[in-house]
Amino acid sequence: MGLCEELRELGVDIDEALRRLGGNEALYTKLLGSFVKMAGAYEVDPEFDASDVTPIIEKTHALKGTAGNLSLTPLYKAYTQIVDLLRADQPEIARDELKKILPVQAAILECIQKHM
Repeated sequence: MGLCEELRELGVDIDEALRRLGGNEALYTKLLGSFVKMAGAYEVDPEFDASDVTPIIEKTHALKGTAGNLSLTPLYKAYTQIVDLLRADQPEIARDELKKILPVQAAILECIQKHM
């Protein structure tokens, strides 16, 4: 099974992503590789300091945007919710949502890395 098929099984909207890129699968694969690097650089620890969520908002907002652009739908939806919760001063609920999405993110990143 190829990268796109495996990502599709993980909830990624491959068709939308490829439409956005004019069907250029090679470019999409390259951008996915960039996302792997970004996810490492913007890693968010679920035990973040709830007294200062500004850096967490910045990281999760960046991940949300990139996930949305690449149609990494499960990540986009989760990070959208996490950003909204943090901005609404609900860090504990945001922390719980982050804990739920991190295994999904790990599976997506692992899939991408496997095919790189």
